[in-house]
Amino acid sequence: VQLQASGGGLMQAGGSLTLSCVASGRTFTNWDMGWFRQAPGREREFVASYSGSDPNTYYAASVEGRFIISRHNAENTVYLQMDSLKPEDTAVYFCAAQSPGILRMYSPHRVTYWGQGTQVTVSS
Repeated sequence: VQLQASGGGLMQAGGSLTLSCVASGRTFTNWDMGWFRQAPGREREFVASYSGSDPNTYYAASVEGRFIISRHNAENTVYLQMDSLKPEDTAVYFCAAQSPGILRMYSPHRVTYWGQGTQVTVSS
């Protein structure tokens, strides 16, 4: 199983980036898919997720209204559109997949598979 993330880069504050994550090795149709991020010296934190059991999406309060997560099950791909970027969004962003269960994706400790991470840097 492999999660391949891409799309990171350097952007000025107020700009936009879209991250992509292509999953391979199995089907993730009914799995929660999402994104976490980790800034230097900080713990990995939840950013957004797309439920595998229903069309619900969830966001961290810090990104709600600015980021949009979407998924294309036929292509085993999940996206994170990031608008109105802020310097505090600077981090390594990790794609994640969590096996079906009662609890929705939120804690990094329940993630089953991780992508390799893609750096997002927002300058002021």
